[in-house]
Order: sequence, then structure tokens, then C-alpha cells
Amino acid sequence: MAKLYFRYGTVGSAKTLNLLAVAHNYRQQGKKVLLMTPDLDVRFGRGAIKSRTGLEMQADVLIVDESSLQGVNYEGVSCILVDEVQFLLPSVIDAFRDITLEHNIPILCYGLRTNFKSLLFNGSRRLMELADAIEEVKATCYYCNRKSVVNLKRVNGRAVSEGPDIELGTEEKYLPTCFKCYRKELADSAGGSALSSGTHLAGVR
Repeated sequence: MAKLYFRYGTVGSAKTLNLLAVAHNYRQQGKKVLLMTPDLDVRFGRGAIKSRTGLEMQADVLIVDESSLQGVNYEGVSCILVDEVQFLLPSVIDAFRDITLEHNIPILCYGLRTNFKSLLFNGSRRLMELADAIEEVKATCYYCNRKSVVNLKRVNGRAVSEGPDIELGTEEKYLPTCFKCYRKELADSAGGSALSSGTHLAGVR
């Protein structure tokens, strides 16, 4: 049985670069790869899968919901690679699971685990539940040398913990941080006041 993989990391952990490298390796061997990405991610142009290093490929399938995967020709496909998987509906993740079973095609999903509130994205949560293999793509904190585990959001240069759960942006808006620096930046932005667990601790490439 083909496996469903979830490779997650914070912003700036080279997840998309990893995906593009895997796609390149398959294609260099003459194998067919399908690239997929959420239709809502238009930061670099509709359907563009682009790394911060500048490498870019075009998605073969733009996903809105599980119906987007119906009618796709899976004949001869060696691997499916999915970028920004955190934005997908849980029903799409269920459909990925079905594809691995029915078509025997491995699916490698790349994305964030949690949002800037440190809450799991819905798509990522479902992957944590269903994936055969869960792998962390590691990166260091923007402020120190510890491993980054959360994504800090900044508005006008100040750390924030409120706002829409999904708001597209790149390094001008989101930074990878360890939890210690994450809390410190939020506290500094709040004027040094104590963080409330209900607001800050309960809770984009």
C-alpha cells in the first residue's frame, strides 16, 4: 500500500524547496509526478509553487475541495506532491487517503502544522490523524538558535495573536520562532503585560 506523508515545518523551513527537489528527482528519472496546491494560495500567482530561493513549478491540480481530485488522470503517476496542505479541508485529506489505497500512489504533503495562534490548521490536524509518516522539516528561530516550533505574525512590525486564522503572507508578515521568543515578542508588543492563556496560548512558506 502506498503511503500518505505529512512533512511539516514552520515558515522559512524550506518545505517548498524540498517539494520541488523531490519533483525534479522524479522527473529526471522520467517518472510522472502530479503537483497540487490550494486554489486560494495566489501569493506568487495562481497555481505557482515557488520557493523563497526562486525555484518555481506550476501546479497540475488546483484544489478547492475534494471534488477537485475527481476526474484527474492518475494513470502512470509515480508520486503526488501537495504544497501548502494546511489550507485544505479535512475532506480533501480523506480523499488523499483514498487515492493511496485505490491507485497505490504515494502522496507527500508539505505545509505548516499550526497557525500564528499555535492552533492546528484543520488540514494539518486531519493529516496528523491519517498520515502513515509524519516528518518535521526543521529550522531555527528567527531571534535565537533554538529550533523554531511556531509561526509569529507581525502587523506593522509588532507581534500579534489576534486576527483571521488564515491570512496569506510571506516573511514580511510571518517569522519562525521558538516558543520562548514567541511569548516574549507577544509580551513586548502588549507592553510587557502577562499573556493570557485564553488569548495567546490557545492557539505562511
